[in-house]
Amino acid sequence: MFSKILVANRGEIAIRIIRSCKEMGIATVSVYSEADNDSMHVALADQSICIGSAAPSDSYLNAERIVSAALATGAQAIHPGYGFLSENTRLAELCETHGVAFIGPPSTILAKMGDKDAARRIMAAAGVPIIPGTDILEDEKAAVEAAEKIGYPLMIKARAGGGGKGIRMVSAPGEIENAFLTASREAQGAFGDGALYIEKRVYPAKHIEVQLIADEFGKIVCLGERECSIQRNNQKLLEETPSPAVGADLREKLYDASRKAAKAVGYVNAGTVEFLLDTDGNFYFMEMNVRLQVEHAVTEQVTGIDIVKWQIRIAAGVSFDFSQEDISLMGNSIECRINAASVGKVEFLHVPGGPRVRFDSAMWTGYVVPPYYDSLLGKLIVHAASREEAIRKMHAALCELVIDGVPNNIDEQIEFVSDESFQRGEYYTDFVMKRGD
Repeated sequence: MFSKILVANRGEIAIRIIRSCKEMGIATVSVYSEADNDSMHVALADQSICIGSAAPSDSYLNAERIVSAALATGAQAIHPGYGFLSENTRLAELCETHGVAFIGPPSTILAKMGDKDAARRIMAAAGVPIIPGTDILEDEKAAVEAAEKIGYPLMIKARAGGGGKGIRMVSAPGEIENAFLTASREAQGAFGDGALYIEKRVYPAKHIEVQLIADEFGKIVCLGERECSIQRNNQKLLEETPSPAVGADLREKLYDASRKAAKAVGYVNAGTVEFLLDTDGNFYFMEMNVRLQVEHAVTEQVTGIDIVKWQIRIAAGVSFDFSQEDISLMGNSIECRINAASVGKVEFLHVPGGPRVRFDSAMWTGYVVPPYYDSLLGKLIVHAASREEAIRKMHAALCELVIDGVPNNIDEQIEFVSDESFQRGEYYTDFVMKRGD
């Protein structure tokens, strides 16, 4: 087992990783930008090292500086968290070159799954259902021709990256050329790769994902599914597990497809296979996230499995001490992402408590939200014996949560969990759009 791990991230996920390391008796090193000098993840780590200015490209996105910090501090492994370099092939390659363990899949798998066009072809060959679509398109003229064959509505998608960047929905022929060009520019700016492909739009649909963990000995265990259908501009806002749309038979089919996906690429460590589920119960592979997900906490609540700890153990060569038959989903869990609407100083913070209420955050009263990074302030997570009880618990917790001084989306989340369609479980990826929010 590792004796020291460098956490290559910031905010709530850096703190989440540091806490798991402390519980495992592992020393931690935090890296930070000049803007995060007073941040909580810096204070909680055993060591900390500044790696650059506030700009992400000069700090949290600089693989060379992160690996240098690991070597300088004697860290044996790097945990990238989510976002930033968590799916970056270059960081994993540098780790492999310098004998530092990367807590995630090998660089070869990152390269395969980072190319979403290649991933589609791999999944199709493995017998995983995929959405009808195209290979990489040369230009907007090729997109127009392909769209005529596929039919509208459709989705234009970037080959690289994630987080909703480089994605456009197209409803009619007159929209496609402009959508293609703007999506390509956005993808080029975000990922350095403007290549795009087209998929048929599955509508209405639910966004369902399966959490899995795989060790280096070929053992794969699925840890239930999550529903992530409440989104704005392809950015998730609320997640729950289990999905109200998934019964035992469908869950087993999703598990089978997810295991096929993992086996097809020889996957190792924690990963998430994302699907679209239509109203007839058909599901289609979208992508595989080769990292820890923001919403991993709801899975931990219903399974009792600490995913971060198992990421670390797997990277250290440890095999599971449980099998698929040992996994049962206990109750229901919901997560609401609390996002800042603008920068500002937290003048007052009150966090709700009570049984099975969790708030993962890096805030405190007096914390100043910087303008350089993601807008996530924290994740409010509840767990209860039933979905109805979990909804009531989340409503109560949201009403109790107070973040003064920074405009945020607490009121919006209260509206979401109060919505009748959400309470019935009859909501889809167009939930926010239909509400006009």
